[in-house]
Amino acid sequence: MPESASSSSSTSLVDRGMSMLHLDFAPSSRAPSVVRLALATVLSIGLSLLADAALVAIGTRVFPTTKGYGHFHFQSYAKLTITGIVIACAAWPIVIRVSSAPRWVFFRAAIVVTAVLLLPDVYIWHQGQPVRAVAFLMLMHLAIGLITYNLLVHVAPPRRQEAHRR
Repeated sequence: MPESASSSSSTSLVDRGMSMLHLDFAPSSRAPSVVRLALATVLSIGLSLLADAALVAIGTRVFPTTKGYGHFHFQSYAKLTITGIVIACAAWPIVIRVSSAPRWVFFRAAIVVTAVLLLPDVYIWHQGQPVRAVAFLMLMHLAIGLITYNLLVHVAPPRRQEAHRR
């Protein structure tokens, strides 16, 4: 096969993939204001840490054998929660810049990332960690994902493109 035919076919495959993922580098809107993004970030961190603490309280009340579980200590889950939220909040304006359908892309990315973040929980469960405690860690991941996604898209939505001035 001639080189040009091969590169043409791979380019069209890449173009189709990018199109399917709505990664068209033709944003229909602008990134949220810095103030709104900061507010969404702070709210997401605060509400996620509250959700984490509530889930730990529920988990240890419903399953008393999970009291004292290492991953249920505030320092243990807080640093991971905050790190994940900061990364998600930094990703949101980038998604807005590379897609004409940022909420569509970000929603699917949030699902994929959350699923990937459940893998370490599955691993530690497989290594012998208590299933009830690990189940609550998984619920914490799901809560953080739901809170962060919703706060970003509602508190820090994309801004409309300004019409070009002549």
